[in-house]
Amino acid sequence: MLQLIAHDVPALVFPVGADVLQVLWCPLIHSDHDQNSPVPMLRWRSVADLADRPLLDEAPRPYDFDDEYVPQPCVIHPTETVEYPNWDMPAELSERVGEWSEEMEESFGLSYYDAFTTQQSKVGGYPGWTQSPNWPHCSCGSRMEHLLTISASESCGRWLPVEERTRPGCGWETSDNPELQHGSHEMTMGDCGGVYVFICRSCPTWPTTHRYDC
Repeated sequence: MLQLIAHDVPALVFPVGADVLQVLWCPLIHSDHDQNSPVPMLRWRSVADLADRPLLDEAPRPYDFDDEYVPQPCVIHPTETVEYPNWDMPAELSERVGEWSEEMEESFGLSYYDAFTTQQSKVGGYPGWTQSPNWPHCSCGSRMEHLLTISASESCGRWLPVEERTRPGCGWETSDNPELQHGSHEMTMGDCGGVYVFICRSCPTWPTTHRYDC
């Protein structure tokens, strides 16, 4: 599903001895996990270990799968930025931001929620909740940290990396135009959904879990 190498994402903390993060999932809906989505599995590895293994001639295809959860081969262009919470704010602050957002949208054509939290795939930052926030808690009692998002909103949009702003029509707004999907993973994940992966670094084993909404 996704492979990240430490030197490409310097803000991502890796376990000692690891410098590669691989995200895997079975491309079927797993309703027994109460998420009705694929279940991501994380593997922390090292470049040295991977370099010693032979490359496959072609990417393996699962025997059974849902098209919307199988990515097309593509590359990423990591872009460092600063974002702010979407719906994860105290009620009083959320109300004040909402009023300011309305003024901002009238003046500039986009709201705070459009401009300050990306809905696209990312490492760190804040979940771009489509539904109400649903932060998981670890068995140790700690609220888990947002590790990464894999989103369907990749082909176009407000946070598209500069390297990918070469296709006509790719600007500030998102688009589901098939002609603009070229170069992205082309997954839809329901109604333009996303999978949020969370981690607890308070525990020695760094357990993970996920949330899905669309």
